[in-house]
Amino acid sequence: MRVVLAEDSLLLREGLVRLLDEAGATVVAAVGDGDALVEAVVEHRPDVAVVDVRMPPTFTDEGLRAALTVRERVPGTAILVLSQYVEETYAADLLGGGGGVGYLLKDRVARLDDLADALRRVVDGGTVLDPEVVSALFARRRRRDPLETLSPREREVLGLMAEGRTNAAIGRALVVGQGAVEKHISSIFGKLGLPPSGDDHRRVMAVLTWLGV
Repeated sequence: MRVVLAEDSLLLREGLVRLLDEAGATVVAAVGDGDALVEAVVEHRPDVAVVDVRMPPTFTDEGLRAALTVRERVPGTAILVLSQYVEETYAADLLGGGGGVGYLLKDRVARLDDLADALRRVVDGGTVLDPEVVSALFARRRRRDPLETLSPREREVLGLMAEGRTNAAIGRALVVGQGAVEKHISSIFGKLGLPPSGDDHRRVMAVLTWLGV
């Protein structure tokens, strides 16, 4: 798996390069600002861009805007955001572009297995969100337009789907059988008006619909 990394802190950038290498990825470029990220992705055509949200010069949303530009310039490039903060608006903007996106807090990627799993999922077109990001976006959605048609259990299932959990993992988390999980997911698809199509696509669309992006 080929990766372009964008992180303004030299110390963190070097540490992430080593971490990504240990996770089985090949970092083809490591840069320190958004413009350099776009240039590196256009040049190297990586499988995934790993990017911080806040980068020079203003340290606000440069990383996000660069990630969105990457998606426009090189469609199909997966994006994994690593941030120290839960940025609700930024996450919603990025998720609005469809699947192949992840948003994790930096202090949660110390485990190589978790990082490798997140990279694989976004490259495969899935959506991987940190639990804190899920909670923040769910709260944002409830403030705007709560989806009253979903039962409390269906909301739990959809929250775990947003974290990138498989049906089996959801079943273990909720202590229910996989058949029950599949029934909940089928009900969610129906209530959100998602017509039959590829299950992976509908999972992504269900999460994006619930998050209001």
